[in-house]
Parts: sequence; C-alpha cells; structure tokens
Amino acid sequence: MDADQITRYIRETFAGIRTLEANGDTFFLYDPESDLPPERQMPFATIVTGDTYDSVSNLSEPGAYRLNIGLTRATYTALFGAAPKHPDEHGVFDTGFDYAERDRLTPHPIYAGQHWVSVVNPSEATMADIRPLLAEAHDFAVRKYDNHRARQSG
Repeated sequence: MDADQITRYIRETFAGIRTLEANGDTFFLYDPESDLPPERQMPFATIVTGDTYDSVSNLSEPGAYRLNIGLTRATYTALFGAAPKHPDEHGVFDTGFDYAERDRLTPHPIYAGQHWVSVVNPSEATMADIRPLLAEAHDFAVRKYDNHRARQSG
C-alpha cells in the first residue's frame, strides 16, 4: 500500500475527521465540527513522508513513509509492554526495534512514551492488523472529544 491509499482509507472509513497537511505529511484529527482550537488539535494518526522530525526510519528514500497511530495505554502495553520513559539525546527511545525496518509494527521512535506505534511502508497483509488499531485510535479520539465537550457544557 502507498501513503495515498492509506489516506483514502482513513478519510473514507472514519467519521468526523479533519485532515491537515504540511510538508508532505498528513495529520488526521477527530474534529466533527471543524472548530477545535489549536491547543486541542491532537491527531489520532499521521502519515510522515520525510525525515523532517527524525531520521531513524530512513524516510528520505523514494516512496518511503511512516504511518503513526496513537493508542490507548492498554493496547500499547499489550503489544509492546510498558511504554519507555527515557529517550536518548536525540529524543529517540531505545526499544530494541529497528525503526527503519519496513512493514513491521513498532513503537514510535519519538512518541512511544505517549503510547504511539508506527509502521514504515505497511503491506496489505500488515494493514489487516493495523486497521483495528486505527479504529481504536479513532474511537479514543472520539471519547476524548466527547468528554471535553461534556466538561465544557457543564
């Protein structure tokens, strides 16, 4: 699968999302009213296509991209154990995974401590395992949005 196919899948599958794009990267937010203030605009998934934020995934190679997904603590822990706590001097967590490996779900190199996972250039077979994680990330974003709205309305 390529990044455009995954973008299309996310846009067509999940309700209430808004897509932001910058520098060739795509950020998927749950924002059904398109009115979230900037400080509340946290994506539930992203597609990064270059080494702007880090270079550990070798995204400078032609066609390379990384799908990133924010999970609940429970799901992250079930997949990888406790989230790491201490990144190196470059902000990268040593989780024992090769972040440049293609088509393998790994902890996110920078945001694993916040329960994010990633996969570089996932195949269709790997996407079968990733789709439920995207659904969970979307559902988690919906819950956070709804909880915030309920607190605001009193």
